[in-house]
Amino acid sequence: MTTVSEPVYRSRASSLALRYALRELRGGLRGFYVFIACIALGVMAIAGVGSVAASLGEGLTREGRTLLGGDVAFSLIQREAKPEEIGFLRARGQVSVAAALRVMARSHDGKLALVELKAVDGNYPMLGEVTLEPKMPMADLLAERDGAFGAAVDSTLLARLDLKLGDRITIGNATFQIRSIVGAEPDKLAGNVGLGPRVLVSEASLRASGLLQPGSLVRWIYRVKLPNNAADDRAATQLIESARSALPEAGWWIRSSSNASPQLERTISRFSQFLTLVGLAALLVGGVGVANAVKSHIDRRRDVIASFKALGATGRDVFTIYLTQVVLLAAVGSVIGLAAGAALPFLIVGVFGKLLPLPVIPALHPDELALSFVYGLLTALAFGLWPLGRVHDVPVAALFREEVAREWHRPRWAYLALMAAVIVLLVAVAIGLSYDKRVAAVFVVSSVAVFALLRGVAAGLMALARRMPRSRITMLRLAIANVYRPGALTPSVVMSLGLGLAVLVTITQIDGNLRRQFLAALPERAPSFYFIDIPTADADRFGAFLKQVAPQSTVEDVPMLRGRIVAARGVKADELNPSQESEWVLQSDRGLTYTNEVPKGSKVVEGEWWSADYKGPPLVSLEKKIADGLKLRIGDEIVVNVLGRDIPARISNLRNVDWQGLGINFVLVFSPNAFKGAPHSHVATLSEVHPDPAGDARIIKQVADAFPMVTSVRVREALETVGTVVTNLVLAIRGASAVTLISAILVLGGALAAGHRHRVYDAVILKTLGATRARLLGAYALEYLMIGLATAVFGVIAGSIAAWLIVTRLMTLSFIWQAGSAAGVVIAALIVTVGLGLAGTLLALNQKPASVLRNL
Repeated sequence: MTTVSEPVYRSRASSLALRYALRELRGGLRGFYVFIACIALGVMAIAGVGSVAASLGEGLTREGRTLLGGDVAFSLIQREAKPEEIGFLRARGQVSVAAALRVMARSHDGKLALVELKAVDGNYPMLGEVTLEPKMPMADLLAERDGAFGAAVDSTLLARLDLKLGDRITIGNATFQIRSIVGAEPDKLAGNVGLGPRVLVSEASLRASGLLQPGSLVRWIYRVKLPNNAADDRAATQLIESARSALPEAGWWIRSSSNASPQLERTISRFSQFLTLVGLAALLVGGVGVANAVKSHIDRRRDVIASFKALGATGRDVFTIYLTQVVLLAAVGSVIGLAAGAALPFLIVGVFGKLLPLPVIPALHPDELALSFVYGLLTALAFGLWPLGRVHDVPVAALFREEVAREWHRPRWAYLALMAAVIVLLVAVAIGLSYDKRVAAVFVVSSVAVFALLRGVAAGLMALARRMPRSRITMLRLAIANVYRPGALTPSVVMSLGLGLAVLVTITQIDGNLRRQFLAALPERAPSFYFIDIPTADADRFGAFLKQVAPQSTVEDVPMLRGRIVAARGVKADELNPSQESEWVLQSDRGLTYTNEVPKGSKVVEGEWWSADYKGPPLVSLEKKIADGLKLRIGDEIVVNVLGRDIPARISNLRNVDWQGLGINFVLVFSPNAFKGAPHSHVATLSEVHPDPAGDARIIKQVADAFPMVTSVRVREALETVGTVVTNLVLAIRGASAVTLISAILVLGGALAAGHRHRVYDAVILKTLGATRARLLGAYALEYLMIGLATAVFGVIAGSIAAWLIVTRLMTLSFIWQAGSAAGVVIAALIVTVGLGLAGTLLALNQKPASVLRNL
């Protein structure tokens, strides 16, 4: 007698399982098309987002020097670099100087526009090329000729002021001739979002304009290009370290080519994570389709399974055969999704090409594709193991008998443990590889909660239908009975449609609130204008002028400086480890002010405000949420670098700030003695009682005539600019979310198709007993209507709660429930559910009774 070792037995069993699995699949993929489509859609979304993000990241890395304009960039606000600071930089490499500020441009006929002015020296650009139309050397473009400096402007400005090439505009005290239209700028992405069109001029023209006043909000950027033999990350790091050591109080904001645009990179990472989670949501919705498909497949193969067991196959053998099939089909779906996702960056570059504002370098990214493949397999296993595991202990007789009386039982503990291990692995991958682990963890917990709630909704609906009084109306009685009968479609339909509807409601509610916030009416008591760069000596005169121009308006004026937090609690800013909600306050310079009174829109919640005659060491008031995020308390010291000086101040109190009122407010408010003698400017707001476009234009013109150095920012136009960016982001989210909705519809169709055979038997028996086609259609329509309505109500509630949390907690905006969009989702859900359900029912009603009755 020969004893087969366990490893050899397992190898033979696996080979046999693969052989039988492939043999069964020779008959086609009937019943698995939804399975494959759902996995493919989810994997495509994740692989596509990952591939595009990786291609964009590679582009930012490869083009880092060009985007930055050099190897290292040193930025200062409200002051130019001192001669010794510039000397230090020039000793290390070639230096290019640029200045950026917002100013008012005036056409020859008096029209005004807010523009983003960029003044550059003769070395600009050291890397890359400025796209000009018509093309010309930078020296010829910016040179002074015939009493006017040269300028290149964005085409938007030409349309806004009705200008053409050769026309002249006035900025400050200088006159500029428009000689070219500026297109792409190699270093544009390294800057901030602009509120107006670009105007490119020379540094000499800026100095002649009179705009460089003490305290003016001008950002000076000094780019250093290292010698070619030292242009690497190590040399850049050494330059940064030596600059900080030699000039510790310079107050530089320093960037290297490896992080040319940190804010853009963080935005891309977070947005990519969100879209990846949306793709994972599509996979989870598709997982319901996987479970339905596997359950339906096993139901169709009862006779084959019975034959396997009758011929001696064990429950484990049968389980292994059908598990192999599921893995193979999941791999097929994943490969299809990988192919589509991997092609996405190539498709984007091929279609849009040079229109892309970001440097996308299309390439295959094996790590992103492998991760997407893992997501696909794990999702298929997580949802497929439950129906597969139930096959193990079902006796042959029960399998033959299941067509009449289906027995419910849970899988063995071994299969449950395997399923739990797969789910834990899926959760670990989703959280462990995410950019923001907290958001990923919330997504996982929310997904589990939503599935549990959906199961509860289905069970509750069936229980309610079971307890409803018996109706005398035949169609209604039959519809109610169908909701809770054995093998009812209720759980499948609710699970299939519920998550997709919740995602849709969440997106539509967020979209509606963002549009309301940025594109609809301004908040009550919001200012109509911001005026910046008001010289301190003219602040009182400017306020009186505004009251004269708009007597019924409210004018608010405060001093303003810019500074960077360099340390807190004795710890350097780079080592503070802030929360993600507050890290932005350390990433660049911030607006600062000083006052003896609590600012409007602020409320002291901890500590006490300093007295009007306070003369002691500098004190500071900090916004409460930022203080919590930086782990700062009253009495802690914070150090701010302003105009090249480190100024320590003790935290006196913490405030809650109403940012949504759009009034003047600051994270940091100092006692007046903190900046005694420091040059600075003022910022003012004007709030009109009844604003109108004609009145706004009149105010802008009168301010520009009387105070040409002051920049006017119309709040509505600024909000519209931000709103355009937000709208584009929402469009991208909608596109990604469409994958989830398509998966939900596919899963719903698959669930209805899985119950088609039972519908055929029901229809045949009822028609044999005298039921008419119209009555059966009415009963089934009522059934789908009730299930769809219950699911839609859940989707609206769950999606609204999710949107409320995102808008109020993450975006810190006000939330108003959008009833119109919610009603639209409900109607769409009912149309889809009833439409797909009746389509399948019509097929069932067309079956000939004889062929069905013959096999009963």
